[in-house]
Amino acid sequence: MKKVKMMILDSCPYCHQAFAMMERLCAEHEEYREVDVEVIEESKEPEKIKGYHYWYVPTFFVGEEKVHEGVPTEEKVEAVYRAALGK
Repeated sequence: MKKVKMMILDSCPYCHQAFAMMERLCAEHEEYREVDVEVIEESKEPEKIKGYHYWYVPTFFVGEEKVHEGVPTEEKVEAVYRAALGK
């Protein structure tokens, strides 16, 4: 299983939507609860985002691969979990 890094901003409405989608997906799919998601608030932890290239939040990296950037949909967020699980 690969680790997930989620870059966010506290003020971003799309980030809040992504969290709600993640909660729903984890409620429906028990295996998604096993995925380790490190949430990085980029304005509070700028040292943790060095070397990661993206413009919009939320952005998800699975391992070192960018899997999603920008406005989330439930399908795109689920693709993050599936990539982390190697599905």
